[in-house]
This record gives sequence, structure tokens and C-alpha cells, in this order.
Amino acid sequence: MKLPTAISTPQTLGRKLSLIFSNRRSRTFMLIALCAIVLSILLLGTQLIGKAGLEISLQERNQPPTLAHPFGTDWLGRDMFTRTLHGLSLSLWVGLLTASFSAMIALVLGTLSATLGGKVDTFIIWIIDVFLSLPHLVLVILIAFAVGGGVKGLIIAITITHWMNLARLLRAEVLQIKSSDYVQLSSKLGHSPLWIARNHILPHLVPQFLVGLILLFPHAILHEAGLTFLGLGLPPEIPAIGIILSESMRYLSTGYWWLAVMPGVALLLAVKSFDILGQSLLALFDPKTSQG
Repeated sequence: MKLPTAISTPQTLGRKLSLIFSNRRSRTFMLIALCAIVLSILLLGTQLIGKAGLEISLQERNQPPTLAHPFGTDWLGRDMFTRTLHGLSLSLWVGLLTASFSAMIALVLGTLSATLGGKVDTFIIWIIDVFLSLPHLVLVILIAFAVGGGVKGLIIAITITHWMNLARLLRAEVLQIKSSDYVQLSSKLGHSPLWIARNHILPHLVPQFLVGLILLFPHAILHEAGLTFLGLGLPPEIPAIGIILSESMRYLSTGYWWLAVMPGVALLLAVKSFDILGQSLLALFDPKTSQG
């Protein structure tokens, strides 16, 4: 005869929920650590493998993927794995630079818009609406072309076209913080707006800023690769991932699929790693999912 199942008490339910949230937090930390390791390898892996695989070897040209050459070789016998790693590392560093600049613009404009209000807020919101009303990729291409292309054009175009959504988010967060009781009390006690911004507002913006910064990386990397693919980004002599993909297009019809597929898959994995890292940090900072 089976004994009746024990009725769950509030304490039992609390322990179960605590265990669920604890497991979720552990998985989140594991994802963050895994993505950080992958991205560190992509950023710094070129220092470990060197440039040996970039040398021309006509005897080994157009070889499919093997154990010796996991990504195969190109039409000059260069190791595609080495070229892809160098190209991804360069793209990630460019993405890191442009995303950092863009996030700083978002932080400054979003904070100023919510803090000063009035005409300043109206003007900044108008600028954001103008940028968001234009086709994004077309705007990036036009700006890169207008400033002369190359590395300078690439950095400028990506930097000034990726800050709007983050600025809106930070502006909304600042407005919410300003309406809180402790900020109102601090203002009545005579503290200046600058003191309030430094001690009350900016510390609360750190989680949103970090998550927004990381989520900007995938967009910056893909647009860097896209502009370079179209010939408006990095010069052809630099082994960027966009240049590798652009050069491989002429060989796809001859059956050398690995020249484009393997670098493309590596680019997608790098972008997805950034996306997972950003979403994991967002879940970690979110009070609804970080309890326990």
C-alpha cells in the first residue's frame, strides 16, 4: 500500500524554487565563462599560432579540409584555418573598438537627455528618430563612402550608427531612477545634479551599459565584415574575414566550398558567442531571473 504523497509546504516550495534559480544562475555563469574563453581564443589566438600558415605553398593549394588543414587551403596554398583566425581576430578588435565608442556616445547622450530634459531632451530624441527612420545598412554604407572608406571610414560609419537603441534604453533607465524616492530626497537635501548623477545614477547604469555594449559587438562585427566584403572597409592586403569571404566567391562555382563555408561558419559562431554572452549577462542582472 502506497503512502500518500506529502503535501508541499511553503518552506518546501521555497527550497525547490531556490534550487531552480541556483541551477539557472550556475548555468548562466557557465555560459558566460565558456563564451569568454571562446572569444579570448579568437582575440588572442593569433599570438599563439603565429603567421606560419599564411605563407604561400603552391604544392598544397585548393586542398579540402583535413587533419593537417581543418579549414582546407586556398588557391595559393595558404592554410584557411590560420587565415580565418587572423581575420576573425581583426574583425573582433574592430568590433570592440567601434562598439565601445558607440556605447560611450549612447551613455553620454542618453544621460544628458534624461538629466537636462527640456530642449536638450527634445533635440536628442529627434536625432535618434532621424537615425532610426533611415535604412540602417544603407546609412552605414553611405557614411563609410562619404568619409572615404578604408579603416577610418569603417570605424566612423559603424560608431555613429549603432548607439541609438542603447541611448533610448539608458535614457528610460535614468528617468526611472530620477523619479525614485532616494534621488528626490537627495535633491531636497541640496545635492547638485552632478553629484546625484555621479553617486546615484551612473552606478545603476553599469549593468545596462555592459549588456548593451556586449550586444553591440555582433552588429559591429557583421557590419565590418559586410563593408569589407563590399570593398568599403579594410584594404585587400589585410586578411579580414570580409576580404576572405569576398575573395572566395569566385571559387565557389569550381567546387571549392570550404573557402567560404568554413570562414562563414566561424564568423557566425563568433557572433553567436557574443549574443549568448550578452543575453546571459542580461539574465544575470535581471532581478526576476537572478534570485536564489
